[in-house]
Amino acid sequence: MPWGDLTPELLHSSVWADGLVESAGIPIYDMPLVSVGGGLGSFTLLDVLRIRGVATSAMRVLSTSDSPWQTWEYLTRVSQLPAHERIRSDAGARPDNIWGFPSYAVQEAWQERSIGPLFQVFTEPIGTDFYSPRAALVMRTVQREADRIGYWEMLAKGQVRMVRKRLGGGYFTVLTPPAGSGPTKRVVLRSRYVHLAVGYPGLKFLDDLQEFRQRRNERYRVVNAYEPHEHVYDQLSKRPGVVVVRGAGIVASRVLQRLMDDRERYGLQTQIVHLFRTYVTGTHGPHAFMRRKGGDGWAYQAFTMPKSAFGGQLKAQFRKAPPERRARLAALVAGTTTPKLARWQEQMRRARQGSWYHPVQAVVERIDQAPDGRLVTHTRSGGSAAMQYVSDFIIDCTGLEADMPEHRVLADLLQHGGARPNKAGRLQVGPNFEVLGTENGDGRLYASGAATAGNHFLAVDSFLGMQTAALDIADDLARRGFCKGLGPVRSVSQWMKWAANRRPA
Repeated sequence: MPWGDLTPELLHSSVWADGLVESAGIPIYDMPLVSVGGGLGSFTLLDVLRIRGVATSAMRVLSTSDSPWQTWEYLTRVSQLPAHERIRSDAGARPDNIWGFPSYAVQEAWQERSIGPLFQVFTEPIGTDFYSPRAALVMRTVQREADRIGYWEMLAKGQVRMVRKRLGGGYFTVLTPPAGSGPTKRVVLRSRYVHLAVGYPGLKFLDDLQEFRQRRNERYRVVNAYEPHEHVYDQLSKRPGVVVVRGAGIVASRVLQRLMDDRERYGLQTQIVHLFRTYVTGTHGPHAFMRRKGGDGWAYQAFTMPKSAFGGQLKAQFRKAPPERRARLAALVAGTTTPKLARWQEQMRRARQGSWYHPVQAVVERIDQAPDGRLVTHTRSGGSAAMQYVSDFIIDCTGLEADMPEHRVLADLLQHGGARPNKAGRLQVGPNFEVLGTENGDGRLYASGAATAGNHFLAVDSFLGMQTAALDIADDLARRGFCKGLGPVRSVSQWMKWAANRRPA
């Protein structure tokens, strides 16, 4: 075993003593707070804590990413939301600005010397579509704030292996640094507080597509919208083809728009078969106050969650509800939806009239491969006869996988850290996003983002959701003496520093 590596005793022990780590030859570095992940969830917490007076020397973010927006930029780009396109987010949901003022609409109007964004906000959603910022604007503003708070001073590159409890309180976080960066294979950060913002463990394929990919070792014709698949659009631009799209959310709508844009822009002959498992024909929902618009197979909603989930009646209901009712509310509210945008609706209308877009409600039974390599999708629909659809490609737009056992750090936390799953199969957290069961002396372990879904706050996997978690975590840390409170005086003074692009005190 290499010097400075995990020993069998360390791997099988749920609580580590300092001497046990030292005897393995692993260097120990003390750091009051460690955030694992390095995406927008980690960035948001560090931003809040810097605003509350915590020095950069007291915090480290452990990540394989070079920047906090790297993973988000990758996912938006491959799912057909490149930098110039608008994302599905509210004007005031700014990861770089906890006050939400000025909004993205105000900033865009100022930078472009145009009243268009302001007019859109004032007239949405009756006169115009909901305003949402471009992906490039989000990344640019996050970079500005990262520079302002000294994010790069707090970034430590490497792969986190596990978080274990420390004998006497606090935690050990095991980091594998980049190859060639030191004499030992691992380093350990000893901290009082740990924050997890690890995002999604991986891609989620539909069962029949996963089985087909494994059976045929096929990665070229069957792709997930969240993995690189530019070759699909490239091949369709060179010769006529048929593509099957599966899914009915925002990513499916973006993939369809890309296919339709290419067809119209380059005069292509692409045929699109869109398979819906559930075909929405109109306004639907169990109650008058929980009904959402729909039609042509789609359920329409401007944002990922209703606005009341972020700070209204639904947020209050969810916070007070017992676990069983939370699970039911989440199933009702967090369904698959997409915004109803005028330009995209017009594209769909022309595509249906032109008979080159074919929406079908069906259940897929299996996928086969024809002798020429093309794909054969076998479906059934109610009592009608079985149908087959032959295509050159299948694009799975059903989403990302968030099951905890798929993530090494979360799986280890369930086995050794005392964490437990909630009714949704994610981490069970308390009111301040502390991971229940992981308390260790005066140490606390917190989590935010997708891994905390199904608890007291519904919209965790969103810009505003990550900010809500960061503010609640910071409130708990303030009670423990780690940071300052955020009263009116400090809030105003810190906003002025943000506006002037000055480092927080």
